[in-house]
Amino acid sequence: MKATFFAVPLLAALLGGCQSPAPAPVAPDRPPEYFPTPMKANPPLPFSEAVRVGDMLYLAGQLGTAPGTTQVVPGGIAAEARQVMENIKAALGRHGTSLDHAVKCTVFLADMKEWPAFNAVYREFFKKDFPARSAFGTTGLAFGARVEVECMAWIPPAAK
Repeated sequence: MKATFFAVPLLAALLGGCQSPAPAPVAPDRPPEYFPTPMKANPPLPFSEAVRVGDMLYLAGQLGTAPGTTQVVPGGIAAEARQVMENIKAALGRHGTSLDHAVKCTVFLADMKEWPAFNAVYREFFKKDFPARSAFGTTGLAFGARVEVECMAWIPPAAK
């Protein structure tokens, strides 16, 4: 038992000199900015298209709707997936970033059997350095959509 009490302080002293200090919390250089959705709906939709916090942009879930409307494009999962990705690309561009800077996407599918078809379209937009991603099956999406994707992206310094 005495060796244990001696070893613990000795080990703590040895390790104490090797530990890195805890990283300081990262604070944004300005308060969050909220950007209204350009989607026309009556009543107006109760969410922001995007919120910028520091160098990160948090994009609301995008549907395969015709730009500025709540009308889902016809043609099934491939057409919707393509429109979703075009909507994400446009929204990121409006806020100073691009698909090249996407770091995380979350995919919601009305039917997980359509996951391979979604992935085929997704690969048209991301060819390397894929963002981290999650995918979920749902029991339904807004406006009867087949797919919804939300995205987080880094905003490079030139866009500040």
